[in-house]
This record gives sequence, structure tokens and C-alpha cells, in this order.
Amino acid sequence: MPPRSLTSVPASIRHANPSDYGRVIQHVNAWWGGREMAPMLPKLFFLHFEGTSFVAEDGEGRLVAFLIGFLSQTDPDEAYIHFVGVAPDARGSGIGKQLYERFFAVAREHGRTVVRCVTSPANTDSIGFHEAMGFAVDRVAADYDGPGEDRVLFVKKLPPVD
Repeated sequence: MPPRSLTSVPASIRHANPSDYGRVIQHVNAWWGGREMAPMLPKLFFLHFEGTSFVAEDGEGRLVAFLIGFLSQTDPDEAYIHFVGVAPDARGSGIGKQLYERFFAVAREHGRTVVRCVTSPANTDSIGFHEAMGFAVDRVAADYDGPGEDRVLFVKKLPPVD
């Protein structure tokens, strides 16, 4: 199959649902260059966070990106983006930004004023993307996800709903 052009991405963004899990999980490791990332995305996110998670499909219904996020149960001012993936041939198309903006809108609708997320210090593309999206580095946390698993913690303040 010939590669898709960026001009064909995306046709639509919609809320994720449980039936999307199989479509998403089959791409996760490949989209991360063969790294074993699938265990970080159990099906429970598709079962319990439909209203704050999204998938993007091209005009032919192919998955090109997804965002899994949720509203904090601990802090009523915060929302959290857990996992985001963009197909390699769709990177640079603006779909990641569109997914984040959709999540920010839902978070604001629920009175959330802060969005948090984390990434690996080695993932310089992710760090650059988050900074371009207005996130600030809160801190770099040593052993955040276990021994030797340091993470960059991001925070973004959201403007209130008008």
C-alpha cells in the first residue's frame, strides 16, 4: 500500500470507544519504533474514559492518531493526558495539536484549569511538542515510573471557559 500523504490526514476526530482498543493497540509498538509500549495502554482506558479520549481517522476510516486522557479523580482542577500516538506518516500534519485542543476543550467544560502529562527525558520530539503546545516543565522526576525510569512532568494552565 502506498504511503498516505499528509494532505489526506485527518478527516475526523471522535470520542474513543471500547471497540477502538484493538485498532489502537495493534499500532502502538510500531508507532514507537518497535519499543514495547502496549503494556502502558490497557483496555480499561477505552472502557472508562470515552468522554475524554479521542481517535482520529483519515477519509478512508484508517486510524491516524489517538489521545487517551481523563479528569483527575483526586484534584478537581486537573486533567491528565495519559497516552498519545500519531502514525509516523501523519506526524507534522497538525493532528496531534487538534487532539490536544479537543482534550483541552473537554477539560475546560468540566471546570479543569490544569492539564498534566509526562514523557521520557530521552523523547526530545515529545518534549518539543509539549513545549510548543504551551506546557511548561514542572520538573524532571528521577525513578518516577520505577528504578531508572525518569520522567519529564509537564503542566499547562488552561484559560477559563468564557
